[in-house]
Amino acid sequence: MNTARYETILRARKDELEIRLNRIEQDFTAPRNPDDDDRAIERNNDEVLEELGETGERELVAIDAALGRIAAGTFGTCTRCGAPIAEKRLETVPHAPLCQACAEEVSRRG
Repeated sequence: MNTARYETILRARKDELEIRLNRIEQDFTAPRNPDDDDRAIERNNDEVLEELGETGERELVAIDAALGRIAAGTFGTCTRCGAPIAEKRLETVPHAPLCQACAEEVSRRG
């Protein structure tokens, strides 16, 4: 497995997320509109931005963990069962810590 390629992909995604999260943070600190109707719309937008921010933060944590696995030499190995993670899965979710079988089992448990 070409871990250098995945490291490049993960670092690029991390940079992209950090830029996006910074923009979201700037939007939260921007002055609010004095118009009540516009302020209500801004509040709704803030809820969407907050969810995007939380999702981005979770992905950053997963990316950092994946970069740690690359450094440790364990990238591409399921953190739960130790089986190899399929290349196709890593192509789709480069920061995936679990093989497909373990991911499905964890998902079913909810």
